[in-house]
Amino acid sequence: MSTESKKQEMIIDWQKRMDQDEMLNCMRCGFCLPSCPTYEESGFQESQSPRGRIALMKGVADGLIEPDEKVEESLNQCLGCRACEPVCPSGVKYGHLLEEVRDVVNQNKTHSFPEKVIRRGVFYELFPHQNRMRMAVGFLGLYQRTGLQKAVRKTKLLNRLPEPMGTMEKVLPQVPKMRDMKNRPVHYHTENPQKRVAFFSGCLMDTMFMSTNDATAKLLQKAGCDIVIPESQACCGALHGHSGEKEKAKAMAKRNIEAFEELNVDYIVTNAGGCGAFLIDYGHLLKDEPEWTERAETFAGKLKDMSTVLMELDFPGRGYRLPEQVITYQDSCHLKNVMHTTTEPRQLIQSIQGTEYKEMKDAGRCCGSAGIYNIVESEMSMKILDSKMINAKAAKAATIVTTNPGCLLQMKLGIEREGLSGQVRAVHLADLLLEAVEYEEKEVSSV
Repeated sequence: MSTESKKQEMIIDWQKRMDQDEMLNCMRCGFCLPSCPTYEESGFQESQSPRGRIALMKGVADGLIEPDEKVEESLNQCLGCRACEPVCPSGVKYGHLLEEVRDVVNQNKTHSFPEKVIRRGVFYELFPHQNRMRMAVGFLGLYQRTGLQKAVRKTKLLNRLPEPMGTMEKVLPQVPKMRDMKNRPVHYHTENPQKRVAFFSGCLMDTMFMSTNDATAKLLQKAGCDIVIPESQACCGALHGHSGEKEKAKAMAKRNIEAFEELNVDYIVTNAGGCGAFLIDYGHLLKDEPEWTERAETFAGKLKDMSTVLMELDFPGRGYRLPEQVITYQDSCHLKNVMHTTTEPRQLIQSIQGTEYKEMKDAGRCCGSAGIYNIVESEMSMKILDSKMINAKAAKAATIVTTNPGCLLQMKLGIEREGLSGQVRAVHLADLLLEAVEYEEKEVSSV
């Protein structure tokens, strides 16, 4: 098929699938502009704003603009942080429009052979299969533990990798052993539980960041939760949904709904803002499949971030503490803008005795991670991160807390780039809270 024929097919698909009412809801008022990191970092280019991108979507749908490389570039450079949604007076669901248009572009695009291989490998052969995720992460663990990592670093081969990949290798967490990943408990029993909850363990969170999942489970137990972790759950599908692989995202959504719906739990708990935001949107993802829509809405209705559950169960009232230090917080975009969870993480941090909390300027502004954005759009990502680190340094905090694995790695990357390693650290909220629990228990036992 000729390039022109493919383009015409894309336009027809674009016109058929894009929500005209949602695009018309945009009043072009510009309230979204100050909230958009790419608009600011691009020198205030209209095509790099939510309003401008919706105008491009509408222009193609109306036959006024061709879906050329410039249009695709504008769409690809969007972080998908959805900071535009809370400030929009019309309530435009920009994130839904972005995911739909990216799927239209991807399904009608001729990918090069290397692109096809990479997309197939990542989206179909790796992330949907937790056993393969464990194996892939397990190889990274061997790299870290066998001395190969030290040898590679001595050769300075990493310096030849494009930014930020070379630096990213330095900030990866210590990966658990394969047997530990395979022996993940499926039930954390608590005496006289106040709540029975199911835990969405995720894919990367339950492999590369398994220690954070362990910390989350221990905290929920301390708060009085009986916890079940269904083995049949899958990746949330966010990476697929944000990258134009909507059908695969739907398949994983259905698998997760089935895994959790018969558990008879009070809540489904997440500890990753990006996962939570995609999970809570399953109703929209499956809106065209009536037999799944109600089940998806029921699933989403039980979803809560771990910080919300801990606050509901008065975790701060237990009086945990840490050595004197200044702590600040970097919001997960999706936890803030989609799940609307902002006060609970701050309240939990502020409840830790012996520490001082200092609010970071523009803490809710995206750090530039956005899934794999910091790899595929590294130049813009690093501009956004550099701006973020100006505010992080101004807070003069020894600890930067986040609630999403991508944000955590990005903040660690920023610390490394600024030469602050050893002076400033970035941690997940669950790890910080467990640290406070264990510190207090040690203090009590030594008395």
